Amino acid sequence: MMKNFFEAIAWLFEEILFIPFNFLRQLELENWWLANSITWSFLVLGVCASVYWINQLRIFDKKGEEDKDPSAHSFL
Repeated sequence: MMKNFFEAIAWLFEEILFIPFNFLRQLELENWWLANSITWSFLVLGVCASVYWINQLRIFDKKGEEDKDPSAHSFL
């Protein structure tokens, strides 16, 4: 009974949940750039988030709102 349970889990992953990955694997043989578009979009999203975060840090630093006292945090 347990063997059937684990085989069902294997079937679920191999036949159903990996369909997008199998599609991308087949697409890579035809067009590498299109197959890696998900990777490029996450890379662009990460760069945009980093730029936004750094700009927010600059804004707070210019306003002087950050508590830079060494005893400001309990772990220090």
